[in-house]
Amino acid sequence: MAEFQTGLPSSRQVQSAIREKKEVEIKLLTDDLILGKVSWQDQDCICIIDQYDQPTIVWRHAIAFLKPKS
Repeated sequence: MAEFQTGLPSSRQVQSAIREKKEVEIKLLTDDLILGKVSWQDQDCICIIDQYDQPTIVWRHAIAFLKPKS
């Protein structure tokens, strides 16, 4: 099992969104869009908290892109 690489730019950017409690958009490869705040990340998944305070765990390999909500 590979160790989680916290020094990678993508990991640092997600950590910044967690710290700053910024809302993000995650577009999945299925074309679904998830909006919310990133709660945590690990090497396989990212957890998003939606507007109803419900957590959604997203597998990293299912993500097309993640960006700050504009």
